[in-house]
Amino acid sequence: MFALRLHSGDKTMIDYNGQVALVTGAASGIGRALAIALNARGAKLVLADINAELLVAAREEISGDCIAIPCDLADESAPAALIEQAWAHFGRVDLVCANAGMGGRGGKLAKARLDDNAKRLFAVNMFAPLLLAQAMISKVVSAGGRGRILITGSENSLSIPSAVQNFGLGLYAGSKHGVLAIAEWLHQESPGTGIDVHVLLPGAVYTPMISRNLPDPAKAPPELGLLMPERCAELALKGMDLGLFYIPTHAHLFADMKPRYEGVAESLKALGLRT
Repeated sequence: MFALRLHSGDKTMIDYNGQVALVTGAASGIGRALAIALNARGAKLVLADINAELLVAAREEISGDCIAIPCDLADESAPAALIEQAWAHFGRVDLVCANAGMGGRGGKLAKARLDDNAKRLFAVNMFAPLLLAQAMISKVVSAGGRGRILITGSENSLSIPSAVQNFGLGLYAGSKHGVLAIAEWLHQESPGTGIDVHVLLPGAVYTPMISRNLPDPAKAPPELGLLMPERCAELALKGMDLGLFYIPTHAHLFADMKPRYEGVAESLKALGLRT
């Protein structure tokens, strides 16, 4: 069940021919681009999204074996049910792209409401990838095979990026910090599970979360470093080809983490724990 690797020149690429990939959030943005890129590499596809209408349109872009399953991943029973449906149809799942996510500006945390929408944010962004991983691991272990999961985090998993510091993304960032920790622990615990874990860490990508406020991507502020979803998908697949756990999409992600590390270093020095 584990994807073989093909060598093309000096490149090592995962061979997805005959493999089954499940992509959540597949109706638009990064998920749709991932599905198209995987299809181009020969994968059979299971597309999942809450937007049934857009999901049908995405399905029409895919050649070969593909099924589309509308689902709401905020329902805690949905991730396991999705894995079951995919497995029942194809008899296997080799890759899960746990990509579905919610955005939204919740305002400053001092006034943020932990209402149903906030709970939904964490259910989709943080808990759904964990539940998908649990269901996938259970199936793979039972089948005695191997598989992989790509979890979509965010640049907000790593820091408070300078370009969005005034956007009121505290709750969203909290959910993405959480999913990074979950991905790191899944990766640390992965030996013996039959699952290889990767975490995609996109900076600004032109998805509906951005396009609703920025109809023309050409007008994006340069500091955003806005990428199109196709480029993000290309980097995601390259990262998996290389066997990377962390798969960042922008060079500035590293620089954005600097204040955190410098702050910890300064505190250690002030406490006399480091000279």
